[in-house]
Amino acid sequence: MVSQVRTDSTIKRDVEDEIKWDPSIGDSSHIAVAVKDGVVTLTGFTKNYMDSYQAEKAAKRVLGVKGVANDIEVKLFYERTDPEIAEEAVKAIKRELPSSSENMRVIVKNGYLTLEGDAEWNYQKEWAERAVRSISGVKGISNLIQVKPRVSSADVKRKIEDALVRSAKVDADKVVVEVEGGKVILRGTVRSWAERQEAERSAWAAPGASSVENKIVVSL
Repeated sequence: MVSQVRTDSTIKRDVEDEIKWDPSIGDSSHIAVAVKDGVVTLTGFTKNYMDSYQAEKAAKRVLGVKGVANDIEVKLFYERTDPEIAEEAVKAIKRELPSSSENMRVIVKNGYLTLEGDAEWNYQKEWAERAVRSISGVKGISNLIQVKPRVSSADVKRKIEDALVRSAKVDADKVVVEVEGGKVILRGTVRSWAERQEAERSAWAAPGASSVENKIVVSL
């Protein structure tokens, strides 16, 4: 099979189109796209954090994208106080994770929200961040919650490999899984950033995965 050549100009056009037509992005008119050697840089500004977050996700879906640098600035229509944001964030996490939120902490400074604490499963870490993304007044999120699993490395490796085989979006034969404790290392070569991200998602979904180092290379 002949590899499909994806020039930077083609990738740039496709990323711009993907962002423009993504219905989850409220206003993309002030987002600029630049591409060099397959690496996308997003600049400009949005009126809320979710638009910036969704623009980054849209860029990663485009074929040929090898990396994304999100330099979009969030310019709020109106400012909220840090205590207001923190109070709403704590309540949102408790609604999402009623049985595990007690081990998580919320810190807000100048609209930038940091999540700290511990979780037994990675999905709890992800859900905590998901719960606070759409909170009005948030300019950015740092998720520093640590995953502390209770399963063996062999079990983690087997579950990830099984998940990759089941996935219709990943060529499991091209991905190598290494596990040291709860740390997962992915190696291999895939054809798109989306496939690379799906392999990483599968690794994070495994019970016991405390960190994932994605060394998979995108090569058309």
